Amino acid sequence: MSIYLIRHGQTSGNASRRLQTPDTPLNEEGLEQARRLGERLRDAGIGCVLSSDLTRAKQTAAAVVSITGVPLVLEPLLQERNFGDLRGQLYRDVGPNLFDDTFDPPGGESGDVFRARAHAAWQRVVAFAEEVADTGHLAVVTHGLLYRVLYSRHIAADANAEAPIVGNTAVSIIEPGSPHAVSLLACTAHLD
Repeated sequence: MSIYLIRHGQTSGNASRRLQTPDTPLNEEGLEQARRLGERLRDAGIGCVLSSDLTRAKQTAAAVVSITGVPLVLEPLLQERNFGDLRGQLYRDVGPNLFDDTFDPPGGESGDVFRARAHAAWQRVVAFAEEVADTGHLAVVTHGLLYRVLYSRHIAADANAEAPIVGNTAVSIIEPGSPHAVSLLACTAHLD
């Protein structure tokens, strides 16, 4: 049994490089990406999907569920970092240190709070993967920043490893047991 770590499909906020609100849906391209992701996973042996409860992740997960017929479980710990009062603004208007660990957005999650939640999210993913291991692989749908933190802090064999560029609907395949071996990293071949 493996964990398929997946980033949600594209939104208009991704395309315009804008901090997104929780209810931001997939755009047309994102819906097509999610459909192609579902097709890719049709025969992969997915037994369950664990997803962030934000709209864009739920829509991506729903596309996988509609093709595979497996159960969907929502997990708020898998949400994107909360940028609070800055949501809706363009990256360039916020400043160059927007994604730094030390950046504390007004009304949002500090870097420390976000990393602590990411740690709790990974613990939940690993525990849930064990719970559903007899049903098949676990697909986990989350967001770009959380994906990168999970990779750099919990998955990479080298603590100094640079997190990969994670495109929309990118798939990584990870072994649930520690050390978390990666057999596929941030692959978007289904979009080619």
